[in-house]
Amino acid sequence: MSAEPKKSNNFIRNMIEDAIAKGDHTGDVVTRFPPEPNGYLHIGHAKSICLNFGIADTFKGRCNLRFDDTNPEKESQEYIDAITRDVNWLGYEWDGEIRYASDYFDTLYDFAIELIEKGKAYVCALTAEQMTAYRGTLKEPGKNSPYRDRPVEESLQLFRDMRDGKFQNGELVLRAKIDMASPNMNMRDPILYRIRYAEHHQTGNKWCIYPMYDFTHPISDAMEGITHSLCTLEFEDHRPLYDWVLENTSVPCRPRQTEFARLNLNYTVTSKRKLKRLVDEGHVAGWDDPRMPTVSGLRRRGYTPESIRQFCDMVGVNRAGGTVDVGMLEFAIREDLNARAPRAMCVMRPLKVTLTNYPAAQVETLSLPVHPQDDSMGQRDVPWTRTLYIDRDDFAEEPPRKWKRLAPQQAVRLRGGYVITCREVVRDGQGEIVELLCEYDANTLGVNPEGYKPNGVIHWVSAEDSVEAEVRLYDRLFNHESPDSDKEGDLTDHLNPDSLVIVTGARVERALAEPRQDLPYQFEREGYFFLDPELSGAGRPVFNRTVTLRDSWGKGGN
Repeated sequence: MSAEPKKSNNFIRNMIEDAIAKGDHTGDVVTRFPPEPNGYLHIGHAKSICLNFGIADTFKGRCNLRFDDTNPEKESQEYIDAITRDVNWLGYEWDGEIRYASDYFDTLYDFAIELIEKGKAYVCALTAEQMTAYRGTLKEPGKNSPYRDRPVEESLQLFRDMRDGKFQNGELVLRAKIDMASPNMNMRDPILYRIRYAEHHQTGNKWCIYPMYDFTHPISDAMEGITHSLCTLEFEDHRPLYDWVLENTSVPCRPRQTEFARLNLNYTVTSKRKLKRLVDEGHVAGWDDPRMPTVSGLRRRGYTPESIRQFCDMVGVNRAGGTVDVGMLEFAIREDLNARAPRAMCVMRPLKVTLTNYPAAQVETLSLPVHPQDDSMGQRDVPWTRTLYIDRDDFAEEPPRKWKRLAPQQAVRLRGGYVITCREVVRDGQGEIVELLCEYDANTLGVNPEGYKPNGVIHWVSAEDSVEAEVRLYDRLFNHESPDSDKEGDLTDHLNPDSLVIVTGARVERALAEPRQDLPYQFEREGYFFLDPELSGAGRPVFNRTVTLRDSWGKGGN
């Protein structure tokens, strides 16, 4: 990106500041992050995490982590563990113990009974198809269910019978009695409870009826004393129902729901359902595949918590929506790593270089900076030997105009080392170049040569004192700016065939046989790379490319 993106504003923070200044809000600010444990968190969730925990931190309040676990058929402990790990990794601590909506199942049941007793809810026996027909359309009002005026005692008994397992899945539901003519479809007698014979990961088989999200969420917020329930804009039409539940039950407090625009990134899909499909169909190697926009995938690719928090801060919090350029996320990680990633050299496609005038048994230890702009990071030792490797792309037998790398009878400097000149090209039986015979200038370590000028500077490693590595060049998973907007085709039609290129036989500095595991390296002239925690073995590291040094896509590289 050509310029540093500016930080955006946060209208929710401003709203709370104004309310405190006017005396409209007193006491603690209490927020919550309430994921459903039916998949891994993605970059969109990271924005919500940063918002909810950030608001609590700004106002010295509290933020809860609560799993809205009302759909046991799609939930698992794996997802709970992954979400907990991701929130921790992003640098946030929730208030007290982890909470679950299922902690309130007894309370929710009691509030459902209260609504029935007040004549605000009834048990309905319409089938799903009948209920759809009765619901009406955006232009036409719905029709009352024939069960809407059941006597209270009858609905109470049927609801208890539902709880006691006397009916089958889908046979009965509990519905709120609101207004079938409401212009807001969510207010047309929504379902509050349905029958589901499914073992729950927290409550086991205690329940065979489960509350709906729109009933569970406001009551869970109220039970926890949440003051600001922050939701994405798709819940704006649900807010009247959120308020209705709170107004018609004897909850201990009245949280306020406020909506903000969700995060949409180009070249990215952030629907958990669609991400799960990519996993299930084998298009990626799991939820933590480094091409996935999940927090786990970004972590495995080498993104840092600081870069993701900075990205969310740059995106800001507003109600306008729109799509954010994924280049902004890449900008954030480049900025972070440029300042603190240690440097190293990696030769992706090794080409042997023999220095014919360097003593065969001699090994010279060169001292190179760990970071050229940060002396506090110290120096690293890099051995210089008679036989070296350079990258094949840094040699051209017939160089183009303005070539700045090695060519026959031309000189280059090897990064942090001497200037060398290519004198002869060696080929194998098939005519492929397998070796370059070069001479080094012993008077050029740290100084310019006399009488000639090198073409440029290239990276290298010692042949004897380097380590073989596998390098995984990750790129964007999709080659379409809006991959899930194609109404004619399928999401998978837009998968980028070059999203993963595996390079075997690469060579890295010997120190990278046991590299740092907390931060990516900048492989000089190549990009930022992170040790893959799943694929690396003893003495044979596997590095994932976190991001290129420059935005090649923004310059037509896609």
